[in-house]
Amino acid sequence: MLGLAGLLLTGCSTGASAVDVNNGGEFRFVQGTAAGEVIPAEQRASAPKFSGTLLDGADFSSTDLAGDVAVLNFWGSWCAPCRVESPEFQQVYTEVADQGVQFLGLNVKDQEQFADAFVASKGITFPSLFDPKGQVALAFRDYPADAIPSTIVLDRESRVAAVYTGEVRRDDLRAVLDQLTGEE
Repeated sequence: MLGLAGLLLTGCSTGASAVDVNNGGEFRFVQGTAAGEVIPAEQRASAPKFSGTLLDGADFSSTDLAGDVAVLNFWGSWCAPCRVESPEFQQVYTEVADQGVQFLGLNVKDQEQFADAFVASKGITFPSLFDPKGQVALAFRDYPADAIPSTIVLDRESRVAAVYTGEVRRDDLRAVLDQLTGEE
């Protein structure tokens, strides 16, 4: 689907085709789908619009990402692969922050105090949207955002350019960002 190929990764998932906001927060570990690759520009679809409140209390709208490459990372404090990839995402964020790349964490199925503690313990400085019911994941139901972690990368035109289900390695994320920031 969507030209995805690559490595098998481990993720936490509902096992359903979309996030069930009424499932009481039950996520389980499953073998994830293949890692993403960049979707050819002519095959990219516009990302759904969404809004909400960041963990710091500020309002956020997806229109704030317009014009930049954007990394959307769906995570939870309860997710073991998230503990591994979050510091790597922070490292890449630090490297590319001045290159027209924005990062946004999307915290799902969590309690706010656990999400805040996770961000603090991992030294994460990019913003995270608090989405305890997984409503943004539902907005992305046409992409495999039902596993946690999942990462969706948007191009400068706010189109879905890459989708990862499961843990994303730093070098893989960096390669996608290098390609997308080089696009005209």
